[in-house]
Amino acid sequence: MDMPIRARDIRDGVARRDLSAVEVCRAALDRIASLNPPLNAFLTTADERALARATELDARRDVQDLPLLGVPVALKDNLCTRGIPTTASSRILEGYTPPYDATVVERLEAAGAVIVGKTNCDEFAMGSSTENSAFGPARNPWALDRTPGGSSGGSAVAVAAGMVPLALGSDTGGSIRQPAALCGVVGFKPSYGRVSRYGLIAFASSLDQIGPLSTSVADAAVTMDVLAGHDPRDSTSSAAAVPGFARALDESETVSRGIRVGVPRHLFSKGVDADVMAAFDAAIGVMRDRGADIVDVELPHSPHAIPVYYIIATAEASANLARYDGVRFGYRAPEARTLGEMYERTRGAGFGREVKRRIILGTYVLSAGYYEAYYRKAQQVRTLVRADYERAFTRVDVIAMPTSPSGAFALGERTDDPVQMYLSDVFTVGANLAGLPSVSVPCGFTQGRLPIGLQFTGRAMEDASVLRIADVYERATSWSSERPPVPAPSASR
Repeated sequence: MDMPIRARDIRDGVARRDLSAVEVCRAALDRIASLNPPLNAFLTTADERALARATELDARRDVQDLPLLGVPVALKDNLCTRGIPTTASSRILEGYTPPYDATVVERLEAAGAVIVGKTNCDEFAMGSSTENSAFGPARNPWALDRTPGGSSGGSAVAVAAGMVPLALGSDTGGSIRQPAALCGVVGFKPSYGRVSRYGLIAFASSLDQIGPLSTSVADAAVTMDVLAGHDPRDSTSSAAAVPGFARALDESETVSRGIRVGVPRHLFSKGVDADVMAAFDAAIGVMRDRGADIVDVELPHSPHAIPVYYIIATAEASANLARYDGVRFGYRAPEARTLGEMYERTRGAGFGREVKRRIILGTYVLSAGYYEAYYRKAQQVRTLVRADYERAFTRVDVIAMPTSPSGAFALGERTDDPVQMYLSDVFTVGANLAGLPSVSVPCGFTQGRLPIGLQFTGRAMEDASVLRIADVYERATSWSSERPPVPAPSASR
């Protein structure tokens, strides 16, 4: 069968009994089996578990209130799933099977979703291209020689290629939005604390957030209705009231006039590809035509966001990754004669080059002689970055920027130049430093037919407003309906 590309269509079809959850699940698994060899989006599929879950859903009668009934969902491989290997794309966790589900997994399954597998990512979510995966890079379905972005590249590829209509990723400095932009799908990073991080393998705890990648803003909103809300198992989980995200989109047509969109053009003066700027300017024109007021805003400390981010993120990574020592779980180096030798060999063999680089940087900036000069100073500038956004939001409802300064770059192009790789996140890290909701939606193509993303960032805990404004843009354009030229799936297995 041809699986609908949108989660809402699948849910409605299964609820009406026009489709069966088992049919949809088999279609997704068949498409994954056909397309994954060249794309490497999935590290693990959970065929038996998924089909058993779909069979259970088809047998139920109390399904009308399940918002993701029968919808196949992929999970980034840093989200713990009971009984399914979860490696964070690292050799140090190869073969690790968690004894529990992350809160987001529990909530997805309670909403009727069917978990079909785990997707490829940069090791421990550290990267912007998925090339840091210990299991090989994922490939962009628009051009197989190009990166899909990262670190949630596998999830973005899975959605863009039609393997699943919905996937979850994590976003520490742009790791949902940047691959969404490079693969031509929607990617949403919620406000910090809006979605529980319980069961997320930590990279940088003050920056990490879990969010959806989908083919439409509407599907992202439905998913947020499922994921959002307080979790007592996560001390950073917000107790703020959760709005109806999907319901908020019903107002999109009536609220477009009077929306105030801020544009910090001083940030685009250099380093942005001409194709990206042309698409961004056209997108701003669409918003103006829809009745939005376009306002120039200043974010004076944003040029410092990249160095601030890489000080804070590496410092937190250094602390979080200290637990991988060969003692409690995961890989242990054989034939070590002393405890210290076991630590050294285990971490030396288990971690990849980029993870080691960040642990070393993080340990350095936290060391006694450099803490004040680097880590404390970075936290002070982080406060200034947040204040810039707060000041701008007294004048505007959202801030618009390109999601990425370029389209998808070639695999291998930046692996030997980490600074260039880090600059891929120049427009996304600010939202993480300030804890703000931010969404990327497709807004055009480069001359080489590679997707370009438009990013909207809003006030903290006003996630529904950000999604509503993105929906205004999506409804006014056809970019989100474009699909990559991936081959048709082979016959059912």
